[in-house]
Amino acid sequence: MADYYAILGVTREATQEEIKKRFRQLARETHPDANPDDPSAEARFREIAEAYEVLSDPERRARYDRGEVFQTGDLFSQFGGLDDILQQFFGGGFGGGFDFGFGRASSGPRRGTDVVTSIDLTLEEAAFGASKELVFTAEATCDRCGGSRAEPGSSVVTCPTCAGRGQVQVARNTLLGRVMTVTHCTTCGGSGQVVQTPCSECRGVGKVDKQRAVTVEVPGGVEDGTRLRLSGRGGAGDRSAPPGDLYVELHVAADDRFQRDGDDLHHRVTIGIAEAALGTSVEVPLLDGGTHRIDLEPGTQPETIVRVAKKGVPHLRRRGRGDLFVHVGVEVPTDLDGEQEKLLRSFAEMRGERPADRRRGLFRR
Repeated sequence: MADYYAILGVTREATQEEIKKRFRQLARETHPDANPDDPSAEARFREIAEAYEVLSDPERRARYDRGEVFQTGDLFSQFGGLDDILQQFFGGGFGGGFDFGFGRASSGPRRGTDVVTSIDLTLEEAAFGASKELVFTAEATCDRCGGSRAEPGSSVVTCPTCAGRGQVQVARNTLLGRVMTVTHCTTCGGSGQVVQTPCSECRGVGKVDKQRAVTVEVPGGVEDGTRLRLSGRGGAGDRSAPPGDLYVELHVAADDRFQRDGDDLHHRVTIGIAEAALGTSVEVPLLDGGTHRIDLEPGTQPETIVRVAKKGVPHLRRRGRGDLFVHVGVEVPTDLDGEQEKLLRSFAEMRGERPADRRRGLFRR
């Protein structure tokens, strides 16, 4: 699970201004335009922007601190690209001599696609963690052409539309007037090359769908709906480009013993009226296994709640555990035989109570 605080290099107590300042600094250092020879720069910048997108919003930050994991594969879909994100956050520049070329399309190989899949867990696995084997389908580099997209033995030529640059200029009308922007060439898909004879295996794509197997380490304390990100385990990128990420959604099955509320567990027991009046002991199950004995005092009332400290679900990002709450119900008998009814009426008489006459149908033999 991504630690957004560690990615930005801030503490969990960092203010919104500190988070924004730190992102501004990291964005200058990691932006792809500032690292043209680093093929992993874009993936690193996306990771930093993802952390900022979550922690800069108080509501999302609070949900993240409670253990929710966000799917942010399309985090940048609302923007025109990474440069537009920088413009949105910082007004189009950082100063200090940096020129990131806002409006230019990033050239070169494209990162692989993200993949989303799911895993089913028991409550115990979600609480204490588990290693789960996952099989999924994702794009992989074509073995026949090695990702070149061309049939072995055939040639790849320079794209006639963009002259091998992978980009073309496009005029766009904006509120500020007519602006020239640069975008990927649609003829070659931004590669700068055109395949004359497409690979017969991948049909000129350079990738094919393949089944993959991966071991997912589920941390203890996750909840139903949590999403884990396995960086670099998604679809294959273009040649020399990094792969996408694998997002795993966790589905936690219902448990007939416990009801979960955050990191607390709730369990219900039922005792008889004599046990409630005179006191009793009950054994309740524990999520770890085994049972725990609870002594109920004489005069225990219906819906009494007994707290068993630190027997709930382990906290996700800190030490300790939640609590186990035992809800006590009291069963009123509906099938008294003659002797039981007689004893109960004698008891009621001694206490000055006035139960209904048996002929009215309150009790039956």
